[in-house]
Amino acid sequence: MSDKKYCVGIDLGTTNTVAAYFLKEEIEPRIEVLPIYQVTEPGVKEERNRLPSFVYQPLATELEQGDFELPWHDGQWVSGSYARDRGAEVPTRFIASVKSWLCQSGVDRKQAFLPFKSDDDLDLQSPFQITVQYLRHVAGAWERKIGMPLSDQEVVLTVPASFDDEARQLTEEAARHAGIQDLTILEEPQAALYAWLAQEGEAWRNDVEKGDSILVCDVGGGTSDFSLIKVDEKGGQLELERRAVGEHILLGGDNMDLALAYRAKAKIEEKKKLSSWQLRSLWFMARKIKEDLLGGKQEKATFTLLGSGLRSLIGGTLKAEFDAEETLSFLMDGFFPKTGLEELPTENPSHGVQEMGLPYASDAAITKHLAKFLVRQSESEDFEWPNRILFNGGVFNCDGLRERVLQVIDSWGEGLQSPPIQQLQYKSLDDSVARGAAYYAWSRTGKGIRIRAGIPRSVYIEVASSMPAIPGVPPPKKALCIAPFGMEEGSEIQLEGETFALRTGAPVKFSFLSSTVRKDDSVGYDLEDWGEEEMDGHHSMEVSLEKVEGLEGAVPVQLRARVTEVGGLELFFFHEGSGQKWKLEYQLRGE
Repeated sequence: MSDKKYCVGIDLGTTNTVAAYFLKEEIEPRIEVLPIYQVTEPGVKEERNRLPSFVYQPLATELEQGDFELPWHDGQWVSGSYARDRGAEVPTRFIASVKSWLCQSGVDRKQAFLPFKSDDDLDLQSPFQITVQYLRHVAGAWERKIGMPLSDQEVVLTVPASFDDEARQLTEEAARHAGIQDLTILEEPQAALYAWLAQEGEAWRNDVEKGDSILVCDVGGGTSDFSLIKVDEKGGQLELERRAVGEHILLGGDNMDLALAYRAKAKIEEKKKLSSWQLRSLWFMARKIKEDLLGGKQEKATFTLLGSGLRSLIGGTLKAEFDAEETLSFLMDGFFPKTGLEELPTENPSHGVQEMGLPYASDAAITKHLAKFLVRQSESEDFEWPNRILFNGGVFNCDGLRERVLQVIDSWGEGLQSPPIQQLQYKSLDDSVARGAAYYAWSRTGKGIRIRAGIPRSVYIEVASSMPAIPGVPPPKKALCIAPFGMEEGSEIQLEGETFALRTGAPVKFSFLSSTVRKDDSVGYDLEDWGEEEMDGHHSMEVSLEKVEGLEGAVPVQLRARVTEVGGLELFFFHEGSGQKWKLEYQLRGE
């Protein structure tokens, strides 16, 4: 990595993609946000500090009138500011929430099906293809601005802490397709805290002390992500360690936008019934209206739809007006209600058949999901109630929503005799994750504070027990811990003194489990009984391992596990006598 001139952090967000960078030779990193060249109007291209994470396929008439091409793209699917603004008007040709689709396990994320349910004659795209397009756009804008390939730089790319292994691997693969080779994956809540550290410099040590527990509350466009980071002391110096991450919750700004759209629909339908695509237009309009009202840019804002038929030809429009106070009250009570610590999210009964789409959380109350996270983590021996909080995500640009969360947490803490939680202030939430990712690259050189983290869950492999055959009774299974919570990227562990029987030369199934709760299980720990609530996933993969001459049947092997630099897991089975090794990558593609 020493020959790399720049370190670059990329926040591949649901709503915006942002990149930040600095020169590696600097003693103290002066982190700058990359201006991203993009189409802002037909034939108009400008640099903006954010690339809106939306794509739009222009109509044939638009292609005739305007130039949408960029040096790195043919313009058939436009990404960025113009796509965001035009997509609200023509939603059948518009793709949003790609990051949410990338972590939707119920679909093939490399299959072209977006825009979802569009009946227009389009060249459909896959979530993976659009993710590659965003990253290629950043790479193209980088080379245009800096004058050298992004592939020659050290890049840190962020993902939600709650992303599962497949979503992380798809993100990494998309980066490789975009030409990014020197890549590290970082969790977004950690990146937010790194941004705060970069902002504070050495003064951060005055804001926290040994024993503090920092809650990172990250509500982005598509997800709500919670992490706990502990402040400890070693050798007289403060250090940070990520102790817990929450489950994947598809609940965020997109849901708030949809809620506003439904409220606007109810107002408009007092005069005229709307179609499903008109509702989708309202949804895409709602994002800007929400940001303008909650951010104090406007006192009032109006949803406006063109009427249909003859009425539209004589100037008929459909409108719904909102003011800032009404909007804040509506979103606060719906998404951040005042709840008790015992009030956890409700789960709707599952239907035998349901519409395919994004698996949004069934309960919109983010405060209830936060309560569930804290209650669940309180079962761990090392849990301490958080006394510091760092907000992240564009939603929290609104002072009122931050204040509501503080009120709710303080009401919970009061019952536990805990003091009021203190907020760690960060100046700009719009670019915090990208800046924090860049700062993380600097910290890896040993020049700055490093958050000790590692993998955010314990990983287990199912092992069949050896016992005599009994008719009608399958052999019992146990879960063997092969990678404990917090195992560092780039590290390797061997299960000492354990020998297993490995079958080769024929298809066999390997099953894996993972847990964000069982943080104290060490490598080699045998788990013979566990509850469903302890495990976050149970995944299987079928492979046929190479048969080696002279090693037939059940081959006696030992096991070694390695966590890669991007957070993947590699398993190595090796036969001591021959030196033969078999490698198994923990990837859950289902292909």
